[in-house]
Amino acid sequence: MKTSKTILFVVIGALITIFFMFDLQQYLTLDTLKSKQGAIENYRSIHPELTAIIYGLIYIAVTGLSLPGATILTLAGGAVFGVLWGTVIVSFASTIGATLAFIAARFLFRDTVKSRFSSKMKAIDEGIARDGAFYLFTLRLVPVFPFFMINLTMGLTTLKVTTFYWVSQIGMLAGTVVFVNAGTQLAKIDSLSGILSPAVLGSFVLLGLFPLIAKRTVASIQAKKVFKNYKKPKTFDNNLVVIGAGSGGLVTSYIAAAVKAKVTLVEKHKMGGDCLNTGCVPSKALIRSAKYLSHIKRSKEFGIKKASVEFDFADVMDRVQSVIETIEPHDSIERYTELGVDIVQGSAKIISPWEVEVTTEEGSKTLTTRSIVIAAGARPFVPAIPGLDQVAPLTSDNVWSLRELPKRLLVLGGGPIGCELTQSFARLGSKVTQVEMLPRIMIREDQEVSEIVMASFKQEGIDLRVGHTAKEFIIENAEKVLIAEHEGKLVKIPFDEVLVAIGRAANVSGYGVEEMGISLSPRRTIETNAFQETNYPNIYACGDVAGPYQFTHTAAHQAWYAAVNSLFGQFKKFKTDYSVIPWSTFTDPEVARVGLNEQEAKEQNIAYEVVSYDINDLDRAIADSEAHGFVKVLTQPGKDKILGVTIVGEHAGDLIAEFVLAMKHNLGLNKILGTIHIYPTMAEANKYVAGMWKKEHAPEGLLRWVEKFHAWRRT
Repeated sequence: MKTSKTILFVVIGALITIFFMFDLQQYLTLDTLKSKQGAIENYRSIHPELTAIIYGLIYIAVTGLSLPGATILTLAGGAVFGVLWGTVIVSFASTIGATLAFIAARFLFRDTVKSRFSSKMKAIDEGIARDGAFYLFTLRLVPVFPFFMINLTMGLTTLKVTTFYWVSQIGMLAGTVVFVNAGTQLAKIDSLSGILSPAVLGSFVLLGLFPLIAKRTVASIQAKKVFKNYKKPKTFDNNLVVIGAGSGGLVTSYIAAAVKAKVTLVEKHKMGGDCLNTGCVPSKALIRSAKYLSHIKRSKEFGIKKASVEFDFADVMDRVQSVIETIEPHDSIERYTELGVDIVQGSAKIISPWEVEVTTEEGSKTLTTRSIVIAAGARPFVPAIPGLDQVAPLTSDNVWSLRELPKRLLVLGGGPIGCELTQSFARLGSKVTQVEMLPRIMIREDQEVSEIVMASFKQEGIDLRVGHTAKEFIIENAEKVLIAEHEGKLVKIPFDEVLVAIGRAANVSGYGVEEMGISLSPRRTIETNAFQETNYPNIYACGDVAGPYQFTHTAAHQAWYAAVNSLFGQFKKFKTDYSVIPWSTFTDPEVARVGLNEQEAKEQNIAYEVVSYDINDLDRAIADSEAHGFVKVLTQPGKDKILGVTIVGEHAGDLIAEFVLAMKHNLGLNKILGTIHIYPTMAEANKYVAGMWKKEHAPEGLLRWVEKFHAWRRT
């Protein structure tokens, strides 16, 4: 492939060089065309077919090589062949030449541009996939845009070759007719600028706006179709009704109230949603208690000969509830009422695009609203494994009700939730067996990350069963048993309690989604566009119910767009920005990431360089007896632009923030290296990895000259 690119590049370069070296452009001027018109017409009368073929090939060559002269050739088409045949020949020749230039640009430069500007190209490609034909059609209709630039630029995108060809041929037809027709009056033309008068240019601009106007009109008609069976209220009780008081719903309501909109928030269970009550908050409280116990076991590492601790599992779980109760006021009805949000505790059901029926203990009532935001969250996914219901599985929803520590805990799933709870219960004293069907846990991370966490788990006595697929749960001799398949054989794993942690399913039932025909994605989440809109233009969705990320911080992030677009979308809409999304798994060691890791870069064929710093060399980590892990940064080849960062180690979830900021605001490793970091802190690891990148990219040639300079200064 590389050889083919080189050959093609050399051939094109040679042809372009010959064109300018021998001043062939002199034959593609208006004066030359007018002076040679008679001779050309005479030759055409003798050899009509040959003339058309030669003319077409010249036109294809000029446009294919992006040489100047296409306008003169188009005029020549009208002068020599007349309006009809001139238009036909020019239309096909120009489109074929443009397509060749398009293909050449893609073949030669697409991979390079994609590797260097991966994030920007991804966004462009997504836009091209949606509206590429419209964009190209608009550009082709307005001849003020450079012909060759359109060909080359579009070649760098993912637009299909066939689409490029037919859209170009149709889109350029109007301009072709104008120039070919002008060519029939060649004697009257004094300059090329006279062909496109302000009136003609204005007409082309209006014509170019036509596809965009048509697209918006079609979208408007399609949007109105979903409303046709519903009667729109003349007035509204609310500007916004929000369903669900988790992170997404709370932030949406907060923003709406802050801009003085009338907003009602409906929650059927607990304020704060999963994060406060069954997710982030309780799990982190449990992790903290479990980590304290792990430090007691490691007392010798801290110079303490012997340390012991007494605890009751029930007290630990009571502390978890106490932490939830302490944080509850942040998400309480009282707080949000003071902020200006109307809170309704009850079940919501969307009965029309502008109506939500709310059922409370007092009865039912219907709220009318301009817009609706669905923030219904998700729930633990429980698979249909035979016998699972007989063993009363625990999930991240109900595990917090435990007050007696399971002696033998089986954890099903090797994702973040499964890993965090596996380690915590093991540290609290359970004999934990973790079962994962894939070859390693934390499969979304690089293999070396999984291996570090797996090694830590095994050291703590966790029985890791990767490559095991759960087939059936049985009760054998009054004992609960999982039958799993491993390397083609069935394996029995006894346990006392099973915790299912293999993912979360969006809550899309029970509040009108099915009845309203709100579209779902293949992943069974509510399908939204770039503005968080559903197929109903005034109904939005955010958070776990919409995906694609199921994190509290991304739910809050999406909520801003849902709130602003639902309230002010008639003036300006904002596309949700997913360019920099961080996350962390709070195992020990912690794992935090933002942007690409190596396995994703390879899957997406994105060129990168990698630099790593081992935290075992960091002074503060050594002092804290936490000298393990690493900071790994992916950068663009030869540049300090950050493509992604993975941190494994103590406080990784906190350390990643510096890189999130850097990526968000396009700051490279040189900026991080030039920033003062307090000594001794774990954050110095970020500066040191930047220093390692700098060392690997030191200007060796310049340094050799500097060495000679210093040697000269000593003489």
